[in-house]
Amino acid sequence: MDFLFDLLQGAGIAAAIGIRPFLPILLVGALAAGDIGIDFDGTDFAFLEQAVLLGVVVVLLAISTFLVRRSGPGALEVPPWAYALGAFSVVMGILYAAGVMADGDEPIVPGIIAGTLCAGLGYVVARDLLSRTRKRLDDEAANALTFYAEGAGLIAAGASVLFPPLAVLVIGGLLALLLGGRRRAGEKYAGLRILR
Repeated sequence: MDFLFDLLQGAGIAAAIGIRPFLPILLVGALAAGDIGIDFDGTDFAFLEQAVLLGVVVVLLAISTFLVRRSGPGALEVPPWAYALGAFSVVMGILYAAGVMADGDEPIVPGIIAGTLCAGLGYVVARDLLSRTRKRLDDEAANALTFYAEGAGLIAAGASVLFPPLAVLVIGGLLALLLGGRRRAGEKYAGLRILR
């Protein structure tokens, strides 16, 4: 049972980091530093709760916020830095999921696999949802979308740390959004084919 809870906790954290990495990393790092629900001390992943990493994440959050504002809400194409953000999200999701497994004295390979899949899922769903939603909003509302994504990631990370079974809801919600978005895209293209 401990293995399953650790795996769920790691998967939920990774999914939250995939949605938007910065605030979830800061929250999980702070909780781990306070030994609240998670603790990386005594593992090879102790750096995940140290001030140096968390300071770097704060700097990256500031840079990301600047880039989002600079690219503007009207930008329909995915900027190149968004792919770097995706890679960062997946790598950090893997590290945190593996760290959770190490914290529970479990093998880290299942954490690496779950972290890869869940962080990737979170990133793809968030990017797809934000790009679809951004097109329908005015400039001010579109600028706020990134902060909503950070908030969603923050809530998902906190819930996964404090009550690991809630990670099932986080991952299930992401899968529902992914499948719903794909279905709507398919219906849209089917409608366009009919018009021809």
